[in-house]
Amino acid sequence: MQNHDKYIKRCHELAINGLGFVAPNPMVGCVIVKGGEIISEGWHKKYGEAHAEVNAIKNLPDNFDYSDCELYLNLEPCSHHGKTPPCSDLIIDKKIKKVIIGNLDTNPLVAGKGIEKLKKAGIEVVAGVLEKEGRDLNKRFFTFHEKKRPYIILKWAQTANGFISRWPLSDIKEDNWITCHQSKLLVHEWRSHEQAIMIGTNTAINDNPELTVRHVKGNNPIRIVIDRQLKLDNGLNVFNSDAKTIVVSEKEKENNNNISYLTLDKAHFTVKNIFESLAKQNISSVFVEGGALLLDSIIKSGLWDEARVFVNPDLEFKNGIAAPEFDLSKGVQSNSGTDLLFSFTNNS
Repeated sequence: MQNHDKYIKRCHELAINGLGFVAPNPMVGCVIVKGGEIISEGWHKKYGEAHAEVNAIKNLPDNFDYSDCELYLNLEPCSHHGKTPPCSDLIIDKKIKKVIIGNLDTNPLVAGKGIEKLKKAGIEVVAGVLEKEGRDLNKRFFTFHEKKRPYIILKWAQTANGFISRWPLSDIKEDNWITCHQSKLLVHEWRSHEQAIMIGTNTAINDNPELTVRHVKGNNPIRIVIDRQLKLDNGLNVFNSDAKTIVVSEKEKENNNNISYLTLDKAHFTVKNIFESLAKQNISSVFVEGGALLLDSIIKSGLWDEARVFVNPDLEFKNGIAAPEFDLSKGVQSNSGTDLLFSFTNNS
C-alpha cells in the first residue's frame, strides 16, 4: 500500500497544475508505472481538452505494451462522452492490467460507472487511496456536485480597529487601501484559482474594481455583480471587455457581448438561490470580494466554505464601515508581508 500512496501523491502534485484552468472539471493527474518505475505522467491541463490519462498515454509509443503496467489516477476515470471521449474506454483499449484510484467521482454522470466498466473488462481496480487528501485537492469539484452550489471563498481586509473601509470615502483611492503590496499580489493569485469572483452593487459603485488578474499570470475569473435594480452604470470597470460578467438582478435585460444577466424574482432573491443558479451555469467556485452587506448575508446563510481575512495591525480608521463580525481568534493565523492573515474553514 505504501507504493500506492507514493504514486497517488504524485498524481496530486501533477493535478494541481490544472488549478484555475480546468473548472468546472476536477484537477486530475496520472502516472503509469512499470516494474516499480514511473514511465509516463500527465495531467488535465485545460477544460475541454485531453484528460490526464490521455496525456500520460500519448507520451508513450502507439504500439507500447501496457499489459504489465499499472495506471494511477487521483480520480475515477470518466465513463461518458463529454467534451472528450470516455477515458475508461481508452484504458481498456490499451489493455492496462491494473488501475489504482484515489477518489470516486461523485459526478452523477460517472459515480462508480468508470470503475464498473474497468472491472467488467477484467482490469484489477484498487480505489480509496489517500481519499482525504484527494477530496481536499478537489474540494471545489466535490462541493459543486454534492451540494449543488459553487465552492464559496470569502475574502476581506480590515483595519486593526475593525473597519473594512473609510466612510465617507476619500477622493484619493489610495487612502482606503488597507493591505500591503504582498497581500495584493496574493489576492490576484487567489483570483486566478477560482472560476468566478463576486461583488455587490455598493462595491461596484464605491470602488469601481476591475476584478481581473493583473499582478500575476493566470486567467481572469468570471465577474459576478449583484445588482438587484440594475442601477449600475455601464461605464464601470466590471463591464469592460477584459472578462465575462454576469449580472444577478430582479429585472430582465438582454445579454450583450461579454455581459449576461441572471434574473431572479424578488421572492427568490436569496443567497441560496443565487448560488444554486450559478451552479446551473456550471460555475463551481466563487471568490467573494464584496462589501459588508454581501459578506454578512452570505455568512448568515452559512453557505460559505472558506474565509480569508487580512488585518493591518498598524492601521486604524477614525470612521468607517464595520467588518463582518468574526472571531479571528478561531482562525489559523499567518503573515502576509506586514499584514496578518486569518484563514477559516466552515465545517458546518
